[in-house]
Amino acid sequence: MKIPMKVDYGVRALVELALHYGDGPVQTAVIASKQGIPEAYLDQLMTSLNKFGFVHSRRGPQGGHSLALDPKDIDLNMVMERLDSSNSPLDCLINPHDCALSHTCAQQEVWKTVEESIRDVLSNITVA
Repeated sequence: MKIPMKVDYGVRALVELALHYGDGPVQTAVIASKQGIPEAYLDQLMTSLNKFGFVHSRRGPQGGHSLALDPKDIDLNMVMERLDSSNSPLDCLINPHDCALSHTCAQQEVWKTVEESIRDVLSNITVA
């Protein structure tokens, strides 16, 4: 399973914010520098994380980003689902009707089990 860059960077940013939870906003430049994320890309990503309710963002000299939720309440499955809606090991698990063999496929149930197991593991890991 390959983790998309958007999810990787999103988790890094959320973990960095978790390290500063309760300390006030953290500037994008600080997150980018500490986590090795291109700042321009991180700006766009923080907009998405804000939209999905993971972070609060504030502009201005005292601005920056902070977690909108307790770090213990943000699990990796939540992050993966929101930042990468196509996070399935096989396309046919997302759209079974697109595959002519879906009703007789011998491996589909195996991959469904793998997918469920991955989701279960990710659901038990938080950014805290």
